[in-house]
Amino acid sequence: MSTRVPATLQEDDDRKSGDDGMGTGVATKTKPKTKKPSLYRVLLLNDDFTPMEFVVHVLERFFSKNHEQAEQIMMHVHRNGVGECGVFTFEVAETKVTQVMDFAQKHQHPLQCVMEKK
Repeated sequence: MSTRVPATLQEDDDRKSGDDGMGTGVATKTKPKTKKPSLYRVLLLNDDFTPMEFVVHVLERFFSKNHEQAEQIMMHVHRNGVGECGVFTFEVAETKVTQVMDFAQKHQHPLQCVMEKK
C-alpha cells in the first residue's frame, strides 16, 4: 500500500504553508568589474641630426601640443636624451609611434619614437 497523498490534497497543503513550489530567494544584480586599460608613455629620443624645428612640428601635428608646449618638450628631449609626448592606451600609443616614425622616415630624419608601459 502506498502512502502517497493525492495531488489536490498536496496543493492544499502547499497553499496553507505559503509554498508555491517556486522557492524563495533574493535576486541580485552584479556589475561586471571592468579593468582600466593599461597606459603607455610615448617617448621621443634625442639624436644629433633631426632639426629641432622638425621635432616641434611633430609634437604639434601628432600630439596636439601648442607651439610653446612643443618647444618645451623638444628642449627637454634635447637636454635629457628622452622626453614624454603623452600617455595613451596601447592602441593609441602604438598608432602615434607608427605615425611619427613613418613621418620622420618620409622626411629622411632619424628621429626615434618609442612607447613604454606606465
